[in-house]
Amino acid sequence: RYAEPEEVAQATLSLVLPTFTTSSAGPTFSTSQLAFAAIAALVVYLLFVFVQTVRHRDYFLPPLVAGQSASEDSHADRPSARVALGSVAMLAVCLVGVVGLAKVTTPLIESIVKGAGLPVTAVAVVIALLVLLPESIAALRAAHRGRFQTSINLAYGSAMASIGLTIPTIAVASWLLGFDLMLGLDPVEITMLAITVGVGILTVTPGRATLLQGGHFLGVDHVP
Repeated sequence: RYAEPEEVAQATLSLVLPTFTTSSAGPTFSTSQLAFAAIAALVVYLLFVFVQTVRHRDYFLPPLVAGQSASEDSHADRPSARVALGSVAMLAVCLVGVVGLAKVTTPLIESIVKGAGLPVTAVAVVIALLVLLPESIAALRAAHRGRFQTSINLAYGSAMASIGLTIPTIAVASWLLGFDLMLGLDPVEITMLAITVGVGILTVTPGRATLLQGGHFLGVDHVP
């Protein structure tokens, strides 16, 4: 239930493949290639949302009874239309709040980054971390309370949305504004991505993570 083929496929198609294509100069896609990558990323994300919310909701819900998992053939009841619409509305409000906060704090972040002598790209990293902070806190709180399924759902959904929604959005922005979109990673970053995927698979496949595996995972993700 926790396999990550969708994330690997999205990351490879969007971040690795552009480095090796020859239709356009640099680690970029041609217009047709970018269109295909954007549509593919969006379709994979929408498929994930459909499976999570409709077809196999029970896969993403906590066990019905402590120590027992729901049957593979059983499916949880769908939420009412009122609950679903209320959740969508609250999600939109929260997204606007988080994105607005990131925009308001951008000048302060830029000044701190420049004062510390860090590259300008560090601003984007800090803003991304700020946007993902609510989900990260929620995932940590759920894990602390023993609700590991909820914690994994938050992390998995965030990872899927990070590529599945970002790539189509920036692709459309690049077409409207007329700038080249540099997607491809360099060899060092591709190596780090491959190691991260490998460690992640070794952690996910057995259904549990040891302290050693977790330490390796964090170490790979924070290599400068």
